Amino acid sequence: MTDAVLTTREGDIVTWTLNRPEARNPISEPDMIEALETAVVEANRDPSVRAAIVTGSGSAFSSGGNVKHMRDRAGMFGGSPAEIRQGYRHGIQRIPLALYHCEVPTIAAVNGPAIGAGCDLSLMCDMRIASTAAVFAESFVKVGLVPGDGGAWFLPQAIGMARASEMAFTGDAIDAAKALEWGLVSQVTEPDHLLPAARALADRVAVNPPQVLRMTKKLLREGRHHSLESLLELSAAMQSLAHHTADHHEAVEAMLDRRAPNFTGQ
Repeated sequence: MTDAVLTTREGDIVTWTLNRPEARNPISEPDMIEALETAVVEANRDPSVRAAIVTGSGSAFSSGGNVKHMRDRAGMFGGSPAEIRQGYRHGIQRIPLALYHCEVPTIAAVNGPAIGAGCDLSLMCDMRIASTAAVFAESFVKVGLVPGDGGAWFLPQAIGMARASEMAFTGDAIDAAKALEWGLVSQVTEPDHLLPAARALADRVAVNPPQVLRMTKKLLREGRHHSLESLLELSAAMQSLAHHTADHHEAVEAMLDRRAPNFTGQ
């Protein structure tokens, strides 16, 4: 059995490639869940990682849940209602929690269909770009299910409640052009240009001070559910740390000297 997720690294940037192309990269299998969770933990522990790209191998980004297992009531889809609930909580729901708490900025490079939980996986990333071959579907209603992996939380935040409702209530797919129009993705490229475009975006992120990147991401996350007053307090605390980093001083000196800065993460 090959690795469920292939991790490659170029400089400060890691790429996580879902590696079950023969099944269109479902994310409901235990090995895929474990691999994604482990990849995030390793990135969080490595201060030299500045950005991560998530993509799929083969023609699909991710088909979401394994429909054959749903039919057979196998794996996390089997057992009593109480057992299925636990299967979700201790199974696929570990992925949104892991990616939400990933400290480095993440980019979904959506190379093909992103269906159901696969659509939600792209939404779990901070940024999304798509190839012209990508389609997105919040299609749980089509198989008589609700979004069980956090899609009802992620999708409205990405495109607003009305459009999220349209996708979730109809289950219909939208193509890459519509995804760009609706703000679900920020770029659309030809398939051969997708990973270079994702890398170029990651490079634009990774050129910045790594500690400050992680703190900025934390503030953006916390801003979703904190009051302005609470977020300002947290911002002040983080800013006091940022002011004492060597990278802050390097950034100011480089700006005054009109040269490119050299950030070390210190």
